[in-house]
Amino acid sequence: KCCHKYNIKRAIFCLSTCIFPDKTEYPINEDMLHLGPPHSSNDSYAYSKRMVEVLCNAYNKQYSTNYVCVIPTNIYGPNDNFSLTDGHVIPALINRCYSNDEFNIKGTGLPLRQFIYSKDLAKLIKWVLFEYTKNDTIILSNMEEVSIKRIANIIGNKLNKKPIFTNNKDEDGQFKKTSSNKKLLSYLSNFKFTSLEEGLNTTIDWFI
Repeated sequence: KCCHKYNIKRAIFCLSTCIFPDKTEYPINEDMLHLGPPHSSNDSYAYSKRMVEVLCNAYNKQYSTNYVCVIPTNIYGPNDNFSLTDGHVIPALINRCYSNDEFNIKGTGLPLRQFIYSKDLAKLIKWVLFEYTKNDTIILSNMEEVSIKRIANIIGNKLNKKPIFTNNKDEDGQFKKTSSNKKLLSYLSNFKFTSLEEGLNTTIDWFI
C-alpha cells in the first residue's frame, strides 16, 4: 500500500519456505504455495506471508505495478540474529554451542532443511531487482538438503564441542520442506552457491 501510494513501480517482498503446505509433494515449487494449510507451528506467520503474495498480485493486476515476491530458504551469515530465544536456526545453534558448557539441542537432529548464505541471497535479490523482468514469485535456493545433526556436527567440530540431542521427536517440527530452484536456474544456470562448510566457518569466525 505504501509503495503504491508513493508511486513505487518495482518492489521486492520476502516470503519463506515455511509458509508452504505441510502435506504436499516434493520438491515444492512456486505454484504450490496455496495448495493446502501450512504446518501448525507456522500457522499465523504463514498465512500473513501468503497474503503478501495475494496483495502483490492484486496491485500488479489493478495498477500495473511490478511487485514481486521472493522465497528464500533458511538464511544464515554474518550480522544475523544469534539470539538463543528467537534467532534463526544456524546462528542460534552457533551461539548455543559457543556460550554453554554443553551443546544441547532439542529434537532428534534428523529434520532436513535447505540453507542459503546471506551474501548469496543478497546477490540474488539484487539480480531480481535489476534483471528479473517478470513479477511472478520465485524461489531463491540451492538444492542441497542437510540435517540439523550435520549442521550441529560441523559447528561442534569448529568449536570443539559434541552435540547432545534430546531425541524427542515432538520437538522436531516439520520434517522437511524441500523446495525446487528449477525456475531460478532457468535464468541463472551458472550461479555458484557458497558451500555449507565455507559459509559456516565464515559465520562462526565472524560471531567469535
